[in-house]
Amino acid sequence: MAHDHHHHAHGPQSFQRAFAIGIALNIGFVLIEAFYGWRINSLALLADAGHNLSDVAGLLLAWVATLAGRRLPDHRHTYGWQRASILAALANALLLLVAMGSLLWEALHRLQSPATTEGDTIVAVAAIGVLVNGVTALLFMRGQKSDINIRGAYLHMAADALVSLGVVASGALYIWTGWSWLDPVTSVVIAVVIIVGTFSLFRQSLHLAFDGVPDSIELAAVDAWLRSRPGVTDVHDLHVWAMSTTDIALTAHLVMPGGHPGDVYFNDLAEQLHDQFEITHPTIQIELSRQDHGCVAPLACHEN
Repeated sequence: MAHDHHHHAHGPQSFQRAFAIGIALNIGFVLIEAFYGWRINSLALLADAGHNLSDVAGLLLAWVATLAGRRLPDHRHTYGWQRASILAALANALLLLVAMGSLLWEALHRLQSPATTEGDTIVAVAAIGVLVNGVTALLFMRGQKSDINIRGAYLHMAADALVSLGVVASGALYIWTGWSWLDPVTSVVIAVVIIVGTFSLFRQSLHLAFDGVPDSIELAAVDAWLRSRPGVTDVHDLHVWAMSTTDIALTAHLVMPGGHPGDVYFNDLAEQLHDQFEITHPTIQIELSRQDHGCVAPLACHEN
């Protein structure tokens, strides 16, 4: 006997306007920063411009993913395209790590023969970056706690604002001291800070891409909670994974010797799974006695 109940939460908030504004602002700033970085031979500005360009690509990826995730399921994609948001977050992290690795390599080479630059231009251009990136980050702030795709966009913009602030400080220090090595050193610091900050997003998105249990879920707690439900004597074939960056799915076999408890029971079960664990798509199979259909041993499932 089986009973499937699908409790769908409301879809993620729309950030279409935020993406459009953020991309437009950053494209404009990349052009300004790259031009002045090239004109005054500032690796710090060129590095930040390259980073902002990667963020434009990241924003585009995240935007396309949110649009793809809204496509309805069909006979070819029964879950729709929801996983696009996870893949976009992973691609976003990889793109940023590669960009910062390239920057770090160039900055280390530049340290061997530092070049002179123009501190006042660095300060002025980077100050624009603080404003542009800060405004863009604010556009995504309200969604970054519930969606790692949006969080990826938010973290990039927030990091950019801090990086630009660091470039302002290094430019001001260069004006005061005339130390030509400040520019490449600032680039190294920028690269290291962003790589460290991005690794968490990379690890989390890679984990979800391989159907890992979301960090917000303690699988043992879900198992114990299901076992504590009235009429349940055993739980097996328990699986929890992310369908997207906002939706979590669960499948489980519940052994209930008393038989099917009725729709009201399962409606309540789905509501509580949502409220306590943020699981939005539970599918439950009821068995009168244990019937194994996949896992070799119960703990093999519970240790994913």
